[in-house]
Amino acid sequence: MVNRQSLRADFLAGLTGAVIVLPQGVAFAIIAGLPPIYGLYSAMIIPIVAALFGSSRHLVSGPTTPISIVVFSTVSQFAEPSTMEFVSIALAVTLGVGIIQLALGLAGMGAMVNFVNKSVIIGFTAGASLLIMTSQLKYLTGIDVPRGTSFIDTWITVLGNLDSLNHMVFGIGLSALVLAVVLKKIHHFIPYLLLSMIIVSAMTYFLFGGNEDVELVGELPRGLPPISLPAVSMTDFLTMVPNMFAIALLGLIEAVALGRSVAMKTGQRINSNQEFFGQGLANIAGSFFSCFAGSGSFTRTGVNFSAGAVTPLSSVLGAIFLMLAISLFAPLAAYLPISVMAGIIMLVGYNLIDFKHIIKLFKTSGRESSVMTITFLATLFLKLEYAIYLGVIFSLIFYLRQTSKPRFVQLSPDPGGPRHSFLNVRKFKLKTCPQLMVYRIEGSLFFGAVEHVADKMEELFAKEEKNLLIVANNINLIDNAGAEYLVSQVKKWDENGKKIYFCGLKLRSREFMRNGSYTKEIGIDRFFVNKEHAIEEIYKRLDRTICEECQAQIFRECPRHEISLQG
Repeated sequence: MVNRQSLRADFLAGLTGAVIVLPQGVAFAIIAGLPPIYGLYSAMIIPIVAALFGSSRHLVSGPTTPISIVVFSTVSQFAEPSTMEFVSIALAVTLGVGIIQLALGLAGMGAMVNFVNKSVIIGFTAGASLLIMTSQLKYLTGIDVPRGTSFIDTWITVLGNLDSLNHMVFGIGLSALVLAVVLKKIHHFIPYLLLSMIIVSAMTYFLFGGNEDVELVGELPRGLPPISLPAVSMTDFLTMVPNMFAIALLGLIEAVALGRSVAMKTGQRINSNQEFFGQGLANIAGSFFSCFAGSGSFTRTGVNFSAGAVTPLSSVLGAIFLMLAISLFAPLAAYLPISVMAGIIMLVGYNLIDFKHIIKLFKTSGRESSVMTITFLATLFLKLEYAIYLGVIFSLIFYLRQTSKPRFVQLSPDPGGPRHSFLNVRKFKLKTCPQLMVYRIEGSLFFGAVEHVADKMEELFAKEEKNLLIVANNINLIDNAGAEYLVSQVKKWDENGKKIYFCGLKLRSREFMRNGSYTKEIGIDRFFVNKEHAIEEIYKRLDRTICEECQAQIFRECPRHEISLQG
């Protein structure tokens, strides 16, 4: 995929990402309880390995807020933050997380992410984007917000102290945001985020240089990631395995969910197993180069995508530019106003919210829009990992509720149709046979659906018709509970002088029924290849006296069928 055009786009996207991650890396390390430089180390090594061995073309990995928080809560149980012992344990945790992720990828467990459906991803992305924007309010407005303040309290604090708004700081941040929007409108090839930061930073320096109200990023520490050996006792390592698994799972869900959210806009297909493999290998490699656990970064991925990245090379170049920046140009970061960064990150967060799909979900699916809303609110008011878990749980609940209630659709031939096709009786208001009911079951007959099927079958048993033909074309799955229930129903109907027949059973279900001897228990003569064959054979077993007096005459086999058609 790499060509001259993509190389230019990836170069600019990587350069923009490198500038963005400079202050972020420091902040993430502090959140994780580590010296600031370790956040930058993590933003150098992890993105390269994850990009080369993952599957997403736009995902940028590295330190993230939720992972940093969980790392701190895990390691702080064993060592004092910012000490070398703390660093050593954090690196060991990173190694353990990587091993777990790699093992899950090699075991083909990427399918587990398939249970994180699109509505969960959209809700989580929107919520995380709003959290990112909210976290920048204090830098954009100059209003003091205590560290660790919740989402709602942050907004209450800012809105309640608007009289303390620093107009200079707010103007600088807003200028960066507006300029970025304008530059993007001019031409989508323009590196609008990077240019906006450079232009507004230069203007700020010349207009307000030396003003104490304008807080700058400050000079960053120099140096490349040193080789490290994670050292921790086996006892402590095994004690932390449950925490490592939680971090690993959170990181994988975060990375794949973010990769998919961007892929929905580009049409790319994400290979979950490959992404597991890439994330695991990145954390394993990172643990030997002074990195703490990382995952897909919302902000950096959003910047990468918005800046026009085409291939994973943008992530690699971004890490290389960061190394060069730290080694050669770290002092220049001292002139970058934090409010400029805040304005750019606010724009990136806004761009990550998929308004188009949110509106579509509300218009088309109450179930999926509910899942999205629950995930969105949980992201804002609960821990991030809980938000995803909650979204997945509710997705499964709604899915199970839907699949546990197969539809029963009554069918009857259309006398006016050229092919005499079987259609929905209720929808087309068709006549039915007084001796034979024809119902199509749409769904699966598994243990979770047996109760619902039993209720429907009781309703059919109470009707006057003594024969029931179940059209099984749309039965996707039959398990032992479902098959045993069918056997019991056939016996019950037989004992009461009634009969149940089946047609169109899929090959997989036929083999299952035959291997379990369920076909034999029901009776091989009850199963037919299709509706036509079934009607032809069942008709021979109907009461002829009723057929002679019947006014419906819906089947081709009926005695006065040809007369009724002519009439």
